[in-house]
Amino acid sequence: MKKFIVVLVLFLGVVLVILSFSELQSILLTLQRANPRFLALALAVQAAWFFVLGWIFQSVYGLLGLKESRRHIALVAAAGSFVNVVTPSAGVGGLALFITDGRSRNHPPGKVTVAGALYLLLDEAAFLFVLALGMIVLIRRNNLGLGEITASLILLAIASVLAFLLYLGYRSADRLGDVLAKMARVVNRIAWPFIHRKYLSEARAHSFASEIGDGLGSLPEKPRSLIVPFLLSLVNKTLLMVILICAFMAFEVPFSAGTIVGGFAIAYLFLIVSPTPSGIGVVEGVMAVALGSLGVDFSQAVVITLTYRGITFWLPLAVGALAFRALNFQKTANVEKQAQ
Repeated sequence: MKKFIVVLVLFLGVVLVILSFSELQSILLTLQRANPRFLALALAVQAAWFFVLGWIFQSVYGLLGLKESRRHIALVAAAGSFVNVVTPSAGVGGLALFITDGRSRNHPPGKVTVAGALYLLLDEAAFLFVLALGMIVLIRRNNLGLGEITASLILLAIASVLAFLLYLGYRSADRLGDVLAKMARVVNRIAWPFIHRKYLSEARAHSFASEIGDGLGSLPEKPRSLIVPFLLSLVNKTLLMVILICAFMAFEVPFSAGTIVGGFAIAYLFLIVSPTPSGIGVVEGVMAVALGSLGVDFSQAVVITLTYRGITFWLPLAVGALAFRALNFQKTANVEKQAQ
């Protein structure tokens, strides 16, 4: 990992914190008023979330014949999330980090790419399950609006396209290469008036498709092999809802199961489809309004939202920054050992 890139990414992280200083200040003031016991419980659950995250990636890697320790892959996943937030790369930055780390540990780039795509697909599938429950809650309470329906359809479209590309690559790497090449041509036509050159290489699209095809070819043929990582993804969604419960209890705000499921479903939905990284500035507003529409006093909904986002977004972001730095130290140490 080049030092310039490391410094640039960390600098962007600092810029993000500075630009969000007022929100962070509000979160810190809010947390000072919370019941410390439930706040500590929420932090413990968030730590468990990191553990399960590493378990999911380890499980997906295992399906592809890649051996990796749970601790290391959790470190890479945390660092990748940090990179995705601070760099406007639509998830490419985090995937590049996985590929770079994989190469240093002799993992084929194609398999690492497939692992990342499978994780996203399973994560979205698990959330769609939770979202279905959330929609039922909203329908029963007459709170289902056009915004929630539109965002749900966008998420479903994203998951469908990803599933289609993976299936296409599994069936034929050549056909996947043709589709990726067509997508590259569309992107190049859009970008040409601005940069006056091809942004994506069609030849690289075919090469990339071949690598993905090789990776998908190592997957077990039985679909039930995906059950374990899917269930683990559901566990992670459940842990996030437990954190939301802790936020309610930390301020002694009454709640129901429907309020938790509905509020979480809306917040996580807009986190995924938001145009801003991890829904910064969008989720905070949408979640507070959603909780208010589900019967929570609006002032209390704002407090709960700030607490939830502080624990599930800003804390993991800080952990991700430390993980990103730790990976760079590890790589530097490995290079020095090889040189000796």
